Amino acid sequence: MRQDCKYFESRTYANGDTVRKCDLDLAPEAPWRCPDDCPKYTRRMADVNWSHGSLITPATPEEPSSLGSDDSIGALLDAAEDIINEAAPEVLQEIEAEQQRASRRGLGRFLRRRPR
Repeated sequence: MRQDCKYFESRTYANGDTVRKCDLDLAPEAPWRCPDDCPKYTRRMADVNWSHGSLITPATPEEPSSLGSDDSIGALLDAAEDIINEAAPEVLQEIEAEQQRASRRGLGRFLRRRPR
């Protein structure tokens, strides 16, 4: 990936895993490559308000041999993202319903208290 692009982000977690991604979600073959003709590529000019640790971004892992030059990987990832996006509203509704039930139970206990 183009690490000099202002939309490139790399984050290393405590367990040693590193995520390399495009903040605009325009690199379907991340972390190995950006599209050659990316319309949003913008060279990073300055690192304003960034906090830099003492470590350097680990090297990008070797590109797998199965990574082709066609758009099949991007299409597969887009299909997976569509599945997640379709499920997300239903999951959020379930969470909100559970939170409402929990808050009603808590409020009910409060309202049932009788002064002594």
